[in-house]
Order: sequence, then structure tokens, then C-alpha cells
Amino acid sequence: MAQLIDRTLRKLREHRFLRGCRAVLSTSPARVREDGVVIFSMIGTRVLLPYLVAAKSFQAQLGRGRFAILDDGTLTAADKEVLAHHLGNPPITPIASVDTGPCPRGGTWERLLTILDLRQGDYVIQIDSDVVALGPVGEVAAAIDAGCSFTLRGEASSEILPVPAIAGWARQNPDPGRQHVQSAIEQAMDQVTIPGRPELKYVRGCSGFVGFAPGGEGRALAEAFSQEAERLLGADYWAEWGSEQVTSNFVVANEPEARLLPYDRYLNFWNEPVSEGAGLVHFIGTYRYHRGAYLAAARRAIAALR
Repeated sequence: MAQLIDRTLRKLREHRFLRGCRAVLSTSPARVREDGVVIFSMIGTRVLLPYLVAAKSFQAQLGRGRFAILDDGTLTAADKEVLAHHLGNPPITPIASVDTGPCPRGGTWERLLTILDLRQGDYVIQIDSDVVALGPVGEVAAAIDAGCSFTLRGEASSEILPVPAIAGWARQNPDPGRQHVQSAIEQAMDQVTIPGRPELKYVRGCSGFVGFAPGGEGRALAEAFSQEAERLLGADYWAEWGSEQVTSNFVVANEPEARLLPYDRYLNFWNEPVSEGAGLVHFIGTYRYHRGAYLAAARRAIAALR
């Protein structure tokens, strides 16, 4: 009964949130710029409105970039008309057209691999639809100017560390019960071997908001890491939800001069008050509709767009 009540309350909160987001449709189209920055997301019809809040609020604060979208297979013709109007007719790639090679399918793997293809000529920023930009994002602009990749921290204490340190920490802090795929591979991280890469690094980041500097290795490192993880965990385990985020974290950590965004300004929402100084908030699924914070943030961002 308690679970039923929780699900009902969440549905009601989601409905209220989406109703509040409809105001984004009355904001002016984004001023798209051909400046070497691509703001990329994988979306579907269910998240059209929150995605517009995320994409438009971030691009307005950054003052740069054009958009590109990976269609999860559910976008309608009407959705695409809305996206064309608001986001400068962005290219939309169907998910079925993405070849994942030796990596798993699903679980946002198509998103990561498409980004690693796109970054050859542009700075590509991955932004989830449950992100809201509330203030200046100067640290992101600085990373772009410096040609450095960046990621949102998973928690305030996250740092880029050698893989043996990550494995040691993970073994001391295992998940209760069955290990989530992220915890499982982090515990085995010191067993990952990649030719030509004697000093591998990793960061407990969040793929909800991450930037990939132009150039780099494309898919090569991601594919090599995925094959190692599959060897260590098995194909079925490695294909579970969360393996893409681990790989995104791994790729960013091994980029030259990668940057971690300051957590006091770029953070995940864990059902705690959002400070006035926050520049960008990722409203993760666990607490997305708690406290009415997501709706308040969306309304504030929409007001700024007007």
C-alpha cells in the first residue's frame, strides 16, 4: 500500500511539473550559434517539455552553441516541429541508426558513442533533460576556451584518481546486497588493462552533464574499456543500466587536463535546499519531484528566458 501511495504521489507531482513547464513553449526561440559548440541530448516525447527547459536555459546562460538530438524512438512529428521552432531546426538522429560496435546497446550507450563521434570537429556537451541552468556557467565556458573536457561530480568529494585508489575505495564501500554494475566494475577497476595506457584514471562523475573537448580518440578508449569491463563482469552484467555512465567517467578522467565542476555550483539534487548561488542543478530521478524544487527551478529558468 505504501508503494502504491508513493507511486501515485509521484505521478501527481510529475503531472504538476509538466503542466508548469508548458510555459517554456511561449518563450522565444534559442539564438543558435555556429561556434564549434554542440549541446547534445537523447530525448523522447515524454521529456519534450523538461528538455526544452534544460536545453534553452543552459544555452542562454552559456551564450554559445547549437543543438543536436538523439531520438530514443518516440519523438512524434509534432515534437520535431516544436524542436525545430525552438532550437533552430537541430539535426535529429534516430537511435536505431547508431552502431554500438563491441559495446552494449541501450542504457544510453548510443548517446555516448554518438557524442564521441561528433567530438572530432566540435566541443560536445551532453545535457540530460532533468537539468536546469539557474545562473552563470563560467566554469563551463572556461573549459571550452581551454579545450578541456569536464564532468559534473557524482558527489562533492569526487576527484580524478588512479584506478587502484578507486578500486580500493569501492571495495571498502560496497553496495548492500547485489552490487550495482557501477559498484561492481569500480571494485575491479585495478584489473582493467588497456595497451599503451599504463596509468589509467577514473572519477566518480555524473554523465547527466559532461563536456568532451574536440578531437581526442573518438570511440577507441570507450570501446577498449567496455571490452575489459565485459571480460571482468560478463556480458549480461556489463549491459545493465549504469555501465554507460561508468564509461563516460572513465573517458573524461583520462582526458588531458580534464576538469571537475565545483559542486557548490553544479550539483545533483538530493532533496536538500538549492542554494541561491547554484549555476546548474541535475534533478536525479530518486528525488526529482521532492520539495517542489524541480518545478521552482524550471519556473525560474523560464522566467529568465522571457
